[in-house]
Amino acid sequence: MSLSADPSPNAAPAGIEAVVMGRAGVDLYPMQLETPLEEVEGFHKYVGGFAANVATGLARLGVRVAIVSAVGDDGHGRFVRRFLESEGVDCRWLSVHPTLRTALAFCEAWPPDRFPITFYRTPTCPDWELTPAGLDLGAIAAVPLAYVSGTGLAREPSRLATMAVVEARAGGAGRTVLDLDWRAMLWAERTDYAAAIGVCARMADLVLGSDEEIAAAVGANAPERLLAYGAEAVVQKHGPDGATVHGRDGGRDRIPPYPVEVVNGLGAGDAFAAALGWRLLRGDAPAQAAGVANRAGAHVAARLGCSLAMPYEGDLA
Repeated sequence: MSLSADPSPNAAPAGIEAVVMGRAGVDLYPMQLETPLEEVEGFHKYVGGFAANVATGLARLGVRVAIVSAVGDDGHGRFVRRFLESEGVDCRWLSVHPTLRTALAFCEAWPPDRFPITFYRTPTCPDWELTPAGLDLGAIAAVPLAYVSGTGLAREPSRLATMAVVEARAGGAGRTVLDLDWRAMLWAERTDYAAAIGVCARMADLVLGSDEEIAAAVGANAPERLLAYGAEAVVQKHGPDGATVHGRDGGRDRIPPYPVEVVNGLGAGDAFAAALGWRLLRGDAPAQAAGVANRAGAHVAARLGCSLAMPYEGDLA
């Protein structure tokens, strides 16, 4: 599909090029590496969550981007909004829930490959309370590029809202990216995740996920099952081993790794997603875009924070 939306009564507002729907909250990262959560003495505070990170990454790369999410009516929520606005993210669709608190996530850092997360999202949180009726579906459908995430499918009414966005965009002129965003601790049953992804993937244009996420959605080493749903491409991330772009025509492009000394692997996938979308909007084919995205992920993996570590264009030159 083309990334240039045709003029319509539901034109994208203020020239917005991309919209990101999903998690927004506060990440608390340990000041001490290789330390159990119960022994950590202090934390660094960052804006985090899939939607907030990807939106920040896109904005830093010069994309006019809006976020569709929600925070609480509290200090953490105000922190999230102020940070995103300072980065140039359009927050017209970042709503404020009157009673629920902003979602939090505490992480441990055991480089190079273990980064446990303790989420404070259950039984629900503001971004899981988004409803179809509360969304400007016509305007969101007109944006050239949109992202939705697997975590948005984990609870109602967020699942209905996420599906409504993907359905509203299906068959349109823009591209919809489904980021698998598999968080096992947020799903009661793995089969529910696979079923929800199966429905959403039938309306998405591009599916993005790690080896583990693809295995959870359709089985190990089975990206072709996602292509069978109708996506034009599946971008499979292999962590430190690079990525592979699988095309609907059977083509397969292997993206070599970009080696760095890993500090924190969290957020690298969000940087990958942001840079991928940036390059797609600028006319690159998926394989070309994935090569740049791989460098963006490595850039963040070499740093502690997520949103603050998102690269600018100069960092990827």
